[in-house]
Amino acid sequence: QVQLVESGGGLVQAGGSLRLSCAASGTIFSINAMGWYRQAPGKQRELVAAITSGGSTNYADSVKGRFTISRGNAKNTVYLQMNSLKPEDTAVYYCNVPLFGMNYWGKGTLVTVSS
Repeated sequence: QVQLVESGGGLVQAGGSLRLSCAASGTIFSINAMGWYRQAPGKQRELVAAITSGGSTNYADSVKGRFTISRGNAKNTVYLQMNSLKPEDTAVYYCNVPLFGMNYWGKGTLVTVSS
């Protein structure tokens, strides 16, 4: 079992920045990859960025060059630095950990970007 808690969402103007954090607890010693997904109103949940324990990263094309995913030193935390935010980045952002064939999700944090 893995529990995930996100923080750092909020309201920001277009062009601004936010940093999301996610802390994992529970069976964390087996965690390899951690990631961020988002879901905008009326749309499907989509991958934003993911990172492995070795530091390999993967980004959605829509956020490349603007967002940076990183892991904390303890490896049970993951961050998403979001720069040059656009109104289309508005969504609920979810932390994700795939583990032993299951997907664990946080409750999500809302990011709203005003134009």
